[in-house]
Amino acid sequence: MSNRDSEKPKFTSKVKNYFKGVRSELKKVNWPTRKELTNYTIVVFFTTLVLTVVIWGLDFIFRGLLTVIV
Repeated sequence: MSNRDSEKPKFTSKVKNYFKGVRSELKKVNWPTRKELTNYTIVVFFTTLVLTVVIWGLDFIFRGLLTVIV
């Protein structure tokens, strides 16, 4: 065994350091308040709903055009 092998950190210490870093970074996150989260959820829901209707409308129009052409 070379001297270099004995200086390598063990797998368990690498994993432990990784999760310490994750925990440290999560403490820095600016988490939204309940009110902000509710507002964001409503915005996402209605945006998805509007885009669904737009895509459905375009599909309906293109289907109609294709039946006229074919």
